Amino acid sequence: LAPGAEYGPAKRWPTAHFAALAQQLALPVLLLGSGKDAEVCAEIAASVNASRPGHCVDLAGKTSLDQAIALIASARAMVSNDSGLMHVAAAFRVPQVAVFGSSSPLHTPPLNDLATVLWLKNDPAYQPPLDCAPCYARVCPLGHTRCLNDISAERVLSHL
Repeated sequence: LAPGAEYGPAKRWPTAHFAALAQQLALPVLLLGSGKDAEVCAEIAASVNASRPGHCVDLAGKTSLDQAIALIASARAMVSNDSGLMHVAAAFRVPQVAVFGSSSPLHTPPLNDLATVLWLKNDPAYQPPLDCAPCYARVCPLGHTRCLNDISAERVLSHL
């Protein structure tokens, strides 16, 4: 899992959603990111490891970029926000789910035929329509971040 996004919180799927997803995964989970993602990753690991000790390994800020790339290349799957690590997974054709919020997969999609993009803007089943996306803001200007909050862990899991 790569729960960080350099651009800001309007590009980050909620920490609680990442934790809920990690709880449901059978295989151990690696949390990847830079030192800037350490707080988010530590929160996810603490939440998951409280009930499943050792299930989540927090590597945020603890690997070199080369090491992170090697870990992604050998992963069974990847879940991330629209981020640099999403593109690394795409380059290695790792099956992935990429969660988009304030940005648009029409401009920066994972170039991977094994990728699933979840973006509520183009989801005809999502009601009411999400007319505010893409806003490209670092922080949700409307204060609700529905574009990310309304994508459930169960939905991401179903695409894995």
